[in-house]
Amino acid sequence: MENHTQAQGMPKYLAIAQDIIGLIVRGELAPGAQIPSENEIIATHGVSNTTARRALQELDRRSWVTRIKGRGTFVRQRPVERTVDRILSFTRNMREVGRTPSTRLLGVRVSRANKSLTVRGREYRLPGPLYEVRRLRLADGVPMMLETRFVSMQLCAGLDSKNLEGSLYDVYEKEYGIHLARIDQIVRATLLEGDEMAMLGVEEPVPAFRVEGVTFVGREVILEIENSLYRGDTYQFHVTATQY
Repeated sequence: MENHTQAQGMPKYLAIAQDIIGLIVRGELAPGAQIPSENEIIATHGVSNTTARRALQELDRRSWVTRIKGRGTFVRQRPVERTVDRILSFTRNMREVGRTPSTRLLGVRVSRANKSLTVRGREYRLPGPLYEVRRLRLADGVPMMLETRFVSMQLCAGLDSKNLEGSLYDVYEKEYGIHLARIDQIVRATLLEGDEMAMLGVEEPVPAFRVEGVTFVGREVILEIENSLYRGDTYQFHVTATQY
């Protein structure tokens, strides 16, 4: 990376950040590319570790990069748009926008308790026993969503023996002959904290979307209840409304 002359009166960390932004704007650092590390900035610009760290923090603050603990700092991809008026799996959504999806299975356990969710004033109840499936969803290796699904054991017996590192919708269709009829969802703004931050690879609290939903396979037959967290810095939700 070329060491540009510092603009008069501009702090060193800000000048370094501007240099890197220039590389991104010109396409020399593409989305997903790793930017210079703190040590590389120190060596190239002859600055202290404090200045190098502040430069990286400035890029993060201005949403040019994503910092992934233990891996480095990467040029931020454009936010993935997810429509709320289509039944669309994470896998298909990522492929439609040119990303490579992957899944890390965090655990599957059997719960004997019922699971309930209230949507638009109506309470829906999924009777136990249920499979509680927890997964981390990634695109191009970047954590995007922390997903928990409570799935009817009656409709999907033996789900815990299936390959759950792909699209669950595909598993429902191909393994159980289940076709989804509709999904009722609630989308709430929240903040990533604690373990959620670590699992989604962020170092500071960032906005997030909590998506809770009920998936139906018939008019009133519930297949699953979802409770998932989407990173707000990587997602935006799209709604189409019509006037009646």
